[in-house]
Amino acid sequence: MASAPSRLFERIQDSVRAIQAHTSLIPEIGVVLGSGLGALADQATDVVTIPYTDIPHFHGTSIEGHSGQMILGRLADVPVVILQGRFHRYEGYPMEDVVFPTRVISALGIHTLLLTNSAGGVNTRFRPGDLMLIEDHLNLMGDNPLMGPNIAELGPRFPDMTETYSGFCLELLETTAKELQITTSRGVYAGVLGPTYETPAEVRMLRTLGADAVGMSTVPEAIAAKHLGVRVAGISCIANLAAGLSGRNLTHQEVVANARLATSKLCSLVEKSLPRLARIKGATA
Repeated sequence: MASAPSRLFERIQDSVRAIQAHTSLIPEIGVVLGSGLGALADQATDVVTIPYTDIPHFHGTSIEGHSGQMILGRLADVPVVILQGRFHRYEGYPMEDVVFPTRVISALGIHTLLLTNSAGGVNTRFRPGDLMLIEDHLNLMGDNPLMGPNIAELGPRFPDMTETYSGFCLELLETTAKELQITTSRGVYAGVLGPTYETPAEVRMLRTLGADAVGMSTVPEAIAAKHLGVRVAGISCIANLAAGLSGRNLTHQEVVANARLATSKLCSLVEKSLPRLARIKGATA
């Protein structure tokens, strides 16, 4: 009988074979789209779309703003794989399932993973529609996708997290944003379990800990990709001010609507950055 790590590796290979049966494209860059940010996928050409439910060992998505499909094609003439929707720990999935799509698209051949999300602004300078380039994170989910037996084929037992988010990518995104006259800020993303939004006291705690934005995703995917040796970049669309800062209650509908306000800026930034990221695939700093 195969061990648990062996079975996981076999499931990843099952998914890869099923995807490759649909297309011969070998993607260079993976993009994960957060709540309300699915429009970026509309810019892709030569597209093959695969519903998650047609990929072995994937789940359907249950959250508004997450379409639940994989798109393979070309974006700004770069071969890409786009995850239009993600899985969350708060949906009841184990961490292994949350990061399974990350591991699968990494096995397809990507060298860079661009993670996007809709987040609450903890930094009081932020306003809805702002873009924050993630320079580091706080894992406050009480869980880690690397718990359990290590899978040597995926990475080392104790991966270094000194630079989870590539400094090379961060500088490239900043330079590109300036050229496009898009204002961005660097910041720290706090990943929390959810599904409740944070209390005002928790927001004050997060600010004290050094967080600039807070959300319920991204951190597990970044850890899994770093473990695999994939270069990681992250962009948070500030969809709302965190609890206690706006003077009103938070709703998911507001998050999705405000994220869409930032979509045009995000699309422009990603489209112009992708060819530059693809040209320097060996840069890991």
